[in-house]
Amino acid sequence: MKEKLISLLSVLSPGGWIICTLAVVSTVVLFFMPVSHPAGLLFWTFARPHKQMYDPVTERWNASQTNSGSRVNILLLSGDALQRRLLSGFLSGTPLPDLVEVYDSIASQAFKGRQQDIGFADLTDRLKQDGIIDRINPPSFSPWTSRGRIYGLPHDVHPVLLAYRADIIEAAGIDMTSIETWDDFERVLRPLVNDVDGDGYIDHYLLNIWETNPELIEMLILQAGGGFFDPDLKLIMDSEINARVLATVVSWTSGPKRIAVNAPEFDAAGNRMRIEGYVLCSFLPDWLSGVWQHDLPQLKGKIKLMPLPAWSKGGRRTSVMGGTMLGIPKNSGNFEESWAYAKKLYFTRGIAHELYREAGIITPVKEFWGDDIYKDPNQYFSGQANGQLYIQQAPQVPLRTSSPYNSLAVTKVGDCAMGLKSYAARKKIYSVEELMPQAKLLLKKAEAEVRKQMERNVFLAEEGTE
Repeated sequence: MKEKLISLLSVLSPGGWIICTLAVVSTVVLFFMPVSHPAGLLFWTFARPHKQMYDPVTERWNASQTNSGSRVNILLLSGDALQRRLLSGFLSGTPLPDLVEVYDSIASQAFKGRQQDIGFADLTDRLKQDGIIDRINPPSFSPWTSRGRIYGLPHDVHPVLLAYRADIIEAAGIDMTSIETWDDFERVLRPLVNDVDGDGYIDHYLLNIWETNPELIEMLILQAGGGFFDPDLKLIMDSEINARVLATVVSWTSGPKRIAVNAPEFDAAGNRMRIEGYVLCSFLPDWLSGVWQHDLPQLKGKIKLMPLPAWSKGGRRTSVMGGTMLGIPKNSGNFEESWAYAKKLYFTRGIAHELYREAGIITPVKEFWGDDIYKDPNQYFSGQANGQLYIQQAPQVPLRTSSPYNSLAVTKVGDCAMGLKSYAARKKIYSVEELMPQAKLLLKKAEAEVRKQMERNVFLAEEGTE
């Protein structure tokens, strides 16, 4: 053993010895170095724009607090870092912030165990006691509700509208108000899918959707009244509604008569397609309307918004994409101070206005919906009051699941879409009715795969939610 140790040490160069020595010394110094924690409440968020909006309110809040323990310090983390630190804190008991802002896929992971093990404080009774539950758009609570209890204060609503190239469509003499359903959409607009300049290539496609974007497919499934989990978190992927939407999307993206194109958001090529009118219509949640105004100024005055076409006459004309909540870890030890600050932050009219002005996002606080800022004409959207258009649809946004397995289900549905498109190409069948049987088979298989993963969670199995 002694000889092996001597042999191992002999391979280190002088530089290697210096590095090892510095590592040991620095470790000892860091171990004994006193750690300075700011006094007061710690608030984690993942969104830089949110922090910038919150800073002035937080400064005023801190100035008004006589007790330093009630002052707030905001820490900006990346989404991945926040998720790792938050979930490890829930599991291991390591220190956590007093408040944390998270998006839906992070929050749902906290609901993976038994109800008593959920790391967020249950806000249900306080929301009722303080009259807040009646001030918030009701569907906005759904992603933060697990087993009938609410664990987060909603930050947003995120309704989805259809953005269309009014300059091109209206120049063709088409009245978009005549479109009520997706069948109407395809029938009325299909003549625009053509070769305008005679070069042998299609110059306009109707819709920005592709089988490789499962989040958009989920959004349409929710609009149609489908979903992957019922209110009791029972898996329901293999449903008639889900299969019909899946088959419809593949019919839009496949075959010689396809009407859709892949123009990814946050992508230079996708933006070029939008600017050039290669894609005429896009799904636009309120948060994406803000992105377009910043990133696509070339479209100013060329775009208009309308409710989504319904899946059937009289059906829902909107859907929902994304979402953020403000939660309080139940072991923070400063619930009352954190709750007071949370209410101040999310019910500050100025922040709601700035969130809309800078990001296009409407507030879930219903009493603010009548404010003039949401009624102001926006020249980007050809003089429409886009805030009012989103607010009109806010009460109709579909409920969302809080299942920790929803992200897996969305991924599997994306696999189904790609499999169905491959099947359509092999069989050369492109109509919805022809694709329905295969769509059902693929969803049945996907549901079995998700269920297999869920059955490994003994805690959810004990609660009967698998």
